[in-house]
Amino acid sequence: MTTTFGEILETFDFLDDWEDRYKYLIDLGKELPELSDSERTDANKVRGCVSQVWLITSTSAGANGAPILTFKGDSDALIVQGLVAIVTALFNGKTAQEILDTDVEGIFAELGLQEHLTPQRSNGLKSMVGRIRNDAQEALAAA
Repeated sequence: MTTTFGEILETFDFLDDWEDRYKYLIDLGKELPELSDSERTDANKVRGCVSQVWLITSTSAGANGAPILTFKGDSDALIVQGLVAIVTALFNGKTAQEILDTDVEGIFAELGLQEHLTPQRSNGLKSMVGRIRNDAQEALAAA
């Protein structure tokens, strides 16, 4: 996916109607590269999501040795796939510390996600973010 989080924010600001935002979410999800069957493993599955969600984390060392994380993800549900796209766009290429310092609730409030998602999708979104934060903590501990 080549859409940046900044572009996602701009588009959400531009779209007033939540029907249009849901359509945009679905389009974002369709931009995600499809995971192979070998990547759709139990180890990559995000717990706490009603839909099936897979998240793959890669870590590399930045210029100053700080761990930088990148993510690939997918879901079997269209809107959730769009949420995966938002989360990966938000966190891809950030250091582990930047991920831990990100005000996710504030960002999601700015997008209006909390009040427009079902409780199940909202819990799934929290589970994805929790998994990413956990991966960031593990990367910091290993560095």
